[in-house]
Amino acid sequence: MAPTQRPPLLTLTETALSRVKGLLSSRGKTSKGVRIGVRTRGCSGLSYTLEFADEVFPQDEKVEHGDVTIFIDPKAVMFVLGTQMDFIEDTLQSGFVFKNPNEKGRCGCGESFHV
Repeated sequence: MAPTQRPPLLTLTETALSRVKGLLSSRGKTSKGVRIGVRTRGCSGLSYTLEFADEVFPQDEKVEHGDVTIFIDPKAVMFVLGTQMDFIEDTLQSGFVFKNPNEKGRCGCGESFHV
């Protein structure tokens, strides 16, 4: 029996990749990349965190998209496996959106999720 291949840890749309590149280049300080994590928050339990990664931790999972590196906090890996990161911008809002196949539900305001 062939081993089961796990889905990609995280994928980025071209729009999200372009936005991350823009944020990194406009920061005014060299970064190793961007780190994604989750924290307990909101009425559904978890929310995504996104921050500049100034250092690399040995436990981080690393996802490379061309010249952009996304680090995944080890505590977040099981919550983001297979997730697609996108960036939306319209007349009412702009920001990163995570399309996570593991989500079982979201709060009404969209700020938190549970798996």
